[in-house]
Amino acid sequence: MQKILKSLGISDVNPGGFAGSWIGSGKAQTVVSPINGETLATVTNVTPQEFDAILAKSHHAFASWKLVPAPKRGEVVKALGDELRRNKVALAELVTLEMGKTLREGLGEVQEMIDICDFAVGLSRQLYGLTMPSERRMHRLQEQWHPLGVVGVISAFNFPVAVWSWNTAIALVCGDTVLWKPSSKTPLTAIACTKIAETVLRDFGYDPAICSLAIGKGSDIGDLINTDPRVALVSYTGSVPGGRHVGKLVQERFGKHILELGGNGAVIVSEKGDLDLALASVYFGAIGTSGQRCTSTRRVIVHSSIHDTFLERLVALYGKTAIGDPRKSEILMGPLVDPGAVDTLLAAIETVKAQGGRIVCGGERLPIPGGCYVTPCIASVAKDLPMMQEETFAPILYMTPYDTIEEAIAIQNGVPQGLSSAIISNDHRETELFLSAAGSDCGIANVNTGTSGAEIGGAFGGEKETGGGRESGSDAWKTYMRRQTSAINFSGGVELAQGITLEM
Repeated sequence: MQKILKSLGISDVNPGGFAGSWIGSGKAQTVVSPINGETLATVTNVTPQEFDAILAKSHHAFASWKLVPAPKRGEVVKALGDELRRNKVALAELVTLEMGKTLREGLGEVQEMIDICDFAVGLSRQLYGLTMPSERRMHRLQEQWHPLGVVGVISAFNFPVAVWSWNTAIALVCGDTVLWKPSSKTPLTAIACTKIAETVLRDFGYDPAICSLAIGKGSDIGDLINTDPRVALVSYTGSVPGGRHVGKLVQERFGKHILELGGNGAVIVSEKGDLDLALASVYFGAIGTSGQRCTSTRRVIVHSSIHDTFLERLVALYGKTAIGDPRKSEILMGPLVDPGAVDTLLAAIETVKAQGGRIVCGGERLPIPGGCYVTPCIASVAKDLPMMQEETFAPILYMTPYDTIEEAIAIQNGVPQGLSSAIISNDHRETELFLSAAGSDCGIANVNTGTSGAEIGGAFGGEKETGGGRESGSDAWKTYMRRQTSAINFSGGVELAQGITLEM
């Protein structure tokens, strides 16, 4: 463990703020691994005064960074991706130590960081504007995009490095600077990533405050980000209540925000689908990251003709799940992030029972010393079970039958969240209906693959209480820039739009 921490520049005690230099004289927090309760390191949070200094330096760095040509900014991001490649294993091991996801998932998360850097390098030469015909003689209209400012990234514990990279790689090529407030549950990975970015920026001779860090509680440091007009865009990943709070504060000052909030992913399993494929998709979607993904499969809606068979096979699969130390290659499911997450799962199970649901398997606390381990749970429920309206951030899966594809889609859409969805079917009409305007109302709709495992090439995000934000690929970059429309007159005279004449 110490070797991993040392290789990434993590000391026994670490200041939690950075903007060209490392500071942090606030309250100290001890970081404990959910794997075994072992102390990893201590982090000293930043004070409000230190935060103000960090933001001031980030804002100052923007003044010069925005003038660097976008392809040159892309070269920096390319170097960042290369440095992540060199540190991939160590950073993945730290993700596992601090957050508890399996090492194979940690490696996948760091690979996602590398992938978004590659994507952003190409994007640095493709920040396209438009030219449009003008109604006026010898005039031209054009639309172009300019850097926006400081991007505040408030990330969650479950993807402690990937979410930062989605925002940072895109923001940097767009000419923005980034101020990161990570989850207080995973500050060490944030320090490690910031040190990597610092090295790259210094090597290129740029102000290292371009990638800044402020570790502290969301109720103080987070709200300073949300309310400060120097932060042009706030990208927040977290709960629905947290998103409501962030959205209100940012909107009150007419700032921009990206909200990536709750998910309640559902998989529709048709009797016309591949049952083996469906089992694998649902299984990983439900137990991956111990059910702590916003895209986790939380509901499975199975055609009544195959419901019992599917349930029997899924229960058998759950019974074979290797649970334990996520650093071991044979382990498929590690711990939950902390004891509070375990308590949340157990409370949800009791509520399901009280509402008439039946716990088919799992949901027990495992007596592994120092860890936060549970068995994944399947609940057989009616389609109107109230708990299915909520997102329990833990490995509990609700299973309910359906009779028609229209009914299945209605069940899937009948929750407040709208992030990820999937259908397993070989019937072309069913899958096309699912992808149509009459189908899934989610930001992500998959066919013959599960709800989890989004790729960086597409814009990531969802609708309804998921917040409507989009990060990562496609044209999500436009959120990180300001749009400007220009009219250019090369006629030598004055001609007004809409046929208005001017007598002088």
